[in-house]
Amino acid sequence: SYINGLAISPDGQLLASASADQTVKLWNLATGQSIRTFTGHQSYVNAVVFSPDGHLIASASADQTVKLWNVTTGVLVRTLKGHQSYVNAVAFTPDGKQLVSASADKTLKIWDLQTGAEVRTITGHSSFVETLAISPDGQRLISGSADKTLKIWDLSSGELLHSLTGFDAHIR
Repeated sequence: SYINGLAISPDGQLLASASADQTVKLWNLATGQSIRTFTGHQSYVNAVVFSPDGHLIASASADQTVKLWNVTTGVLVRTLKGHQSYVNAVAFTPDGKQLVSASADKTLKIWDLQTGAEVRTITGHSSFVETLAISPDGQRLISGSADKTLKIWDLSSGELLHSLTGFDAHIR
């Protein structure tokens, strides 16, 4: 199966892999040994990321969900539902209080991790949103799309600040 995404824990000890076999695997980087497999997605897993404190893993899937996993116990903490198509990318805010997901439904969603509630849906891309990044200060959200643009958003308000164009192909 394809490996669609990789993430290293903040302490540098663990590796998480997102796979087309519908799983997330956790690895010990020092030994190369598999620690556990997280199962529960109903389609391939596109992306994986550790929370800033290293206690959670978020996985984004073609099953239209984001799942939050406890790294230590392997327990599924929460499933975030609301996208209408594949979820392609996911990122925690630097304070670890929110999560942002990017989807083939052309949207970005901001989630409150304490409640699991959707805080905001950001629209503005005309095609699949493939990738995202959050600035280290947590103020800006950058999204890349199959519409051949990068967009820079104010994370707290969802306001579009800049649209970067001139790309010859979709942005992944």
